[in-house]
Amino acid sequence: MKFSKLIAAAAFLFMLIPAVAAQDTKPKVEDLGWLAGCWEMNVPERKMTVTESWMKPAAGTLIGMGRTIVGDKTVSYEFLRIVSGADGIDYIAKPSQSSSETAFRLIKGSDAEAVFENLKHDFPQRIIYRKPNADSLFARIEGMRNGELRGMDIPMKRVKCD
Repeated sequence: MKFSKLIAAAAFLFMLIPAVAAQDTKPKVEDLGWLAGCWEMNVPERKMTVTESWMKPAAGTLIGMGRTIVGDKTVSYEFLRIVSGADGIDYIAKPSQSSSETAFRLIKGSDAEAVFENLKHDFPQRIIYRKPNADSLFARIEGMRNGELRGMDIPMKRVKCD
């Protein structure tokens, strides 16, 4: 009798394992810690430099900023946050040309890729980050414009944070 109760208890515990494992697979902002650091793309023929800097994740938040310089003038900048909310993870951007923020929901994330999407936004509708290796970060913005998929690739290299 005791043996059958032990078997029943073990079977019950094994049934709980998938439920517990599924809870652990929910994405966390800390899973995107590979974005942390300072990144730069130079386009010498256009005298353009694009930089992004991301703080390491803490308390469910990654904080970043971006800047585009052409010649000796800052032509745009952006304040960025990746935050954990009740419904998932959001990438929140506040560009210099806008008085408001726009949120993009994480729809795909791994240890080397993050895809954020907001289909209601004019452009972009998707923000994609990929990290092919420790010293490279590939960013892409894309979306529909005039019925066509348009995008811009931003391949960056790791640089020293000043």
